[in-house]
Amino acid sequence: MAHLHRKRINEKQHEESETDSDKSDVSGSEGDDTSWISWFCNLRGNEFFCEVDDDYVQDDFNLSGLSSQVPYYDYALDLILDVESSHGDMLAEEQNELIESAAEMLYGLIHARYILTSKGMTAMLDKYRNDHFGRCPRVYCSGQPCLPIGQSDIPSSSTVKIYCPRCEDIYYPRSKYQGNIDGAYFGNTFPHLFLMTYGNLKPQKPSESYVPRVFGFKVHKP
Repeated sequence: MAHLHRKRINEKQHEESETDSDKSDVSGSEGDDTSWISWFCNLRGNEFFCEVDDDYVQDDFNLSGLSSQVPYYDYALDLILDVESSHGDMLAEEQNELIESAAEMLYGLIHARYILTSKGMTAMLDKYRNDHFGRCPRVYCSGQPCLPIGQSDIPSSSTVKIYCPRCEDIYYPRSKYQGNIDGAYFGNTFPHLFLMTYGNLKPQKPSESYVPRVFGFKVHKP
């Protein structure tokens, strides 16, 4: 299935050569030598994802139950792991597209499990410290770095949001590309477990809140 990955890279590179945009959908890729996981995580909008270790993906225990949730499971797994398949050339173009979509779904569900492990937490910590998840838009949170969160662990229930550890509320990501990502690929446990693991990163709640006023007088609720 690695030929599908190479095909996707070549298509992306061709698209980039036809646009004058300074922004690239793929950053840091080096053609055919780039793994599918690295390629996927570097797509525009996928900044929230960390790279899951191959060893984790290859352990069947970590993937328990996913085969019943993801169509074309075996093909999708081969694509993620860059494994050549003798049946790949026999598939129709439409099937190849379905497999690519299935691979993205499978990786997302694996990712939701991986970021709850110690290695996954470490990878996400590095992204958190580099503001890859954005900052809280609330004025009194003073640009507090946020963490990705899903409102449900069930796929296709809701899109990913960002959670602010300071005001403890959730917001839509600023990027429309990030806003289309399934929230189940991060789950609703991750940010809270992350802050329990790295307790020193838990900020104090804001001491100020906005007070509506009219001509200097507080607006009282009716």
